[in-house]
Amino acid sequence: MARRAREKSKSGIYHIIMRGINRQVIFEEEEDKQKFLECLSHYKDICNYKIYGYCLMDTHIHLLIKESEEDIAAIMKRISVRYAVWYNRKYDRCGHLFQDRFKSENVEDEAYLLAVLRYIHQNPLKATMVEDLGAYRESSYREFIDTAKIVDSEFILRHFSHDRSRAMQGFVRFMSESVEDEPRLEYREQRKLKDEMVRKLIQEYAKVSSPIEIQAMNKSERDELLRGIKKMDGVSTWQIARLTGISQSVIARA
Repeated sequence: MARRAREKSKSGIYHIIMRGINRQVIFEEEEDKQKFLECLSHYKDICNYKIYGYCLMDTHIHLLIKESEEDIAAIMKRISVRYAVWYNRKYDRCGHLFQDRFKSENVEDEAYLLAVLRYIHQNPLKATMVEDLGAYRESSYREFIDTAKIVDSEFILRHFSHDRSRAMQGFVRFMSESVEDEPRLEYREQRKLKDEMVRKLIQEYAKVSSPIEIQAMNKSERDELLRGIKKMDGVSTWQIARLTGISQSVIARA
């Protein structure tokens, strides 16, 4: 059955969620998140889109973006392909990194625009990764309160006041408000597990005293176990490689 065509936003603004295929971790290290932001910046100049907000989580990405000459599908394809090629080269893997079709919702009015941006910024807070919005380095919140790098902050701040000082106060107050209602497009964060927890999960699943023992198994048994481990929520291929001593390329092909 053919896919339903993506509804065009009248304002050109979309809330986008990109997530790893099979809930895979897409950011193993700080360098990976910085590289993705470089991809956003690179194509912003080429495609002339506006970025009103972002948040990079371990397994998914939130973007608040306005298309211009190029439509949103083409923009997201450019960004995802560029990052995936770099990621696969770095971690010696092959194949898709993101789910084929990103999620999107149209943002057509001012009230919902600000509500979505607040939801995006509060993701790390709700996932108990930080206790303060400004403590999370990989969201656009810091660009609003400090120096904007890739975010078009003035467009958002003008919704609070034309006086910058008052706008900043209004922005900080609004972003910090606790709300029960969520945007229609929602994604619950599957947190990346710590190595010790992953080690225990592998031991229980594979019935081994140490993950290293999987190395000595015959190929078919080993690959079957690796496929099952890769499907565990919050477990990255880099962690599996680290704990089992098996290369990421072998894990990716399993």
